[in-house]
Amino acid sequence: MSAREGRALDWSKVQKVILPNLKGSTETISLRMPAPLLHAIKREANRRDVPYQSLIKIVLAERFAAAKA
Repeated sequence: MSAREGRALDWSKVQKVILPNLKGSTETISLRMPAPLLHAIKREANRRDVPYQSLIKIVLAERFAAAKA
């Protein structure tokens, strides 16, 4: 066992930190799409073993990158 694994976290010393200027790197959106399209996206995401929302972001990012090239 390493020294790191042997140490226990002392929760009595934990302090809450507030980061008021921290901005999230993503924004929440609402998107309507045909149910068959959403089902196809979910099937493909399952096949690739990624969350379907992540797959949507990946595909959009790839398409925008290709359009800029």
